[in-house]
Amino acid sequence: MAHSAKQIILTGGSGGLGQLVATGLLQEGAGVTVMSRTWNGDGANRVRHIAVDLSTPDGIAEASTVVARQQPDILVNMAGVQYFGPAECQSFEGMRDSYMVNLVAPAALCRACLPAMKRRNSGQIANIGSIFGSIPLAHFAAYSSAKAGLRAFSEALRRELAHTDVTVTYVAPRATRTSMLSPEIRKYADLTGMNIDPPEFVAKKIVIAIKQRKKDVYIGFPERLFVRVNAVMPRLVDAAVAGGDRRAMRLFTA
Repeated sequence: MAHSAKQIILTGGSGGLGQLVATGLLQEGAGVTVMSRTWNGDGANRVRHIAVDLSTPDGIAEASTVVARQQPDILVNMAGVQYFGPAECQSFEGMRDSYMVNLVAPAALCRACLPAMKRRNSGQIANIGSIFGSIPLAHFAAYSSAKAGLRAFSEALRRELAHTDVTVTYVAPRATRTSMLSPEIRKYADLTGMNIDPPEFVAKKIVIAIKQRKKDVYIGFPERLFVRVNAVMPRLVDAAVAGGDRRAMRLFTA
């Protein structure tokens, strides 16, 4: 489906990766509305920005009202927050925000856009998850579980819409070199051999997945293989990551 003249709502467009995705969609000829706390990216003169805070019930309700009113052709749920560290060290507020932004908000915005899409019998929802949602990693417990929920929600919704021409796309990047990649996570990557992709590469993959109306896209090898292995033999993955997890513990026991 060509993006020309399509109206797209993109959450989380203020981040480094989000700005690149917004620019890519603009280059495809789409009209883009970004919903995020702030926006100062490229193409600002062509992007409509709506300030919302998706970590709060009021912010999610406000964003849902906007989505229902605008009736976009494509909804891209990309906003995300990440905590790295032992689960017991994450604050309650931080854990709550992780589930609100990474899972509750995209589910609520899908709910808001569906009536119009089903009435038109056309549209697309693109949920940007994470490889961590299929390969849950130690020290990313809340983030991994929220992204796992988003993956399951996307799959269930796709089956629910199977009789329509509304497409559900789920894209799972692996670690990406953005502001979410803190110095501590960089140390973790060095200790465990975690792969990190440049944001330009990931943004291009996301835009292509939306344009081609893909169902599931898992970015990176061998991660794509590990997704399949973890689904059928998770204890094998336990053994594969155990050494890296033990080395990573040094970051929290100093």
